Amino acid sequence: MTRRIIQFGTSRFLQAHADLFVHEARGAGEQVGPITVVKTSPGPDRRGRVAALKRGAPFPVRIRGLSRNEVVDRTVQVASVDSAFDAEREWPAVVDCFAREAEIAVSNTGDGGYERRPEDVGHDYSAGGPPPASFPAKLLALLIARHRAGGRPILVMPTELISGNGRRLAATVSALAEESGQSEAFRAWLARSATFADTLVDRIVSEAIEPVGAVAEPYALWAIRRGAFGDPIPHPAVRIVDDLEPFERLKLHILNLGHTVLADLWRKQGRRADETVRSMLEDAGVSRTLETIAREEVLPGFALHGMEEEARAYLAVTMERFRNPFLEHRVADIHQNHAVKLERRVGAFLAWAGRRDPRFAAPRLAGMLPGTA
Repeated sequence: MTRRIIQFGTSRFLQAHADLFVHEARGAGEQVGPITVVKTSPGPDRRGRVAALKRGAPFPVRIRGLSRNEVVDRTVQVASVDSAFDAEREWPAVVDCFAREAEIAVSNTGDGGYERRPEDVGHDYSAGGPPPASFPAKLLALLIARHRAGGRPILVMPTELISGNGRRLAATVSALAEESGQSEAFRAWLARSATFADTLVDRIVSEAIEPVGAVAEPYALWAIRRGAFGDPIPHPAVRIVDDLEPFERLKLHILNLGHTVLADLWRKQGRRADETVRSMLEDAGVSRTLETIAREEVLPGFALHGMEEEARAYLAVTMERFRNPFLEHRVADIHQNHAVKLERRVGAFLAWAGRRDPRFAAPRLAGMLPGTA
């Protein structure tokens, strides 16, 4: 017995996350996988990766970093992927796999992956047609084909970094089904039999190995909001939880906020263009500033929400991740879109803490926001 997974996206992140977890789960005797990978974007980019995945041979995922103050440097030969397709050139094969074989769908289509195209509504969704332009429209076409092939239930687990990603994708596909004139029978089946789970992923995958493979840090989390689907991928890094918001807050207001604090210091201090997170933290003054902000301003905000213990534990892991001796994470890259990141990571944290205590003060963080420096 197998539980075929169809994976939309060829990213190195998925190779070091979903593909690795499924490989390790299968090695532990779990009935999950194998995986079919689908390249959803048009054009020649990553066709070499798809060609390598088609061979079904194991590919390397190298885990490098610190874990509990111990250096980790090991390679896993991931053997969970046994087939791959290019949607632009092999759409009928993608349709057949999704309609008849897949039990679970996973996606990682980038920041703009849920954006629709004007031509989506007028697309001919009948069997045998070409693939639609956008990812939501492709998914709708595949769900229509699955309904026509008998309509077995399917679990969709998006991993895009969007809050409420499952609900957001479900709403987009449902709206497109209505606007494109799909039948009431199909729309009822879609609401009943296609389960879209909200998920949150947390792992730094620092580089690709060509033609296929990846280098990643030891820390990994895949949190999935609980539903009527049990434990789809049994693995220590996969957690089924009642509420994703605490995990989102920890990642956004400790890991991401910490990166933004470093980027702010990097800009204001006029530091080297090639500075990395690790090299900045070798500066005792920078390290002291970041740790003071975390201790005196960030942790008290989490304490107001009853999350001090979880925040302390996640902060300790985060500082270890920042000091990964193998990761060259350039602060100049983190500084891109700095104003937006300040608002989403720092401004949103201050507002979140302020909702519990209007007197909450975090002067160092507040001083980073535009108009307050």
